[in-house]
Amino acid sequence: MVELRNHKNTKSEIFITAIKERNEVQFLYELRNVLFHPYYISKDKYGKKVLYGRLSNSQVIEKFEFKYMANIKVLNNKKFSPIIPIMSMVS
Repeated sequence: MVELRNHKNTKSEIFITAIKERNEVQFLYELRNVLFHPYYISKDKYGKKVLYGRLSNSQVIEKFEFKYMANIKVLNNKKFSPIIPIMSMVS
């Protein structure tokens, strides 16, 4: 896990580091434990900050709102490669 050197690390900074280093992230989301491959941070159409990525052992891209995330842990020993969907050529 990543060691937080000071208490000024924001959720954004934690996820930006995880995205750059391609580390899996574990967090609580509305009291549900989530193991996640973060892809990018954005704001939804309502202006709420969200994180997009893929659940571990899944092919589905999901969106999580920052305000419902707690107990965020970056798993330094678990790396991932983003899955890029490739459209098959139909003749």
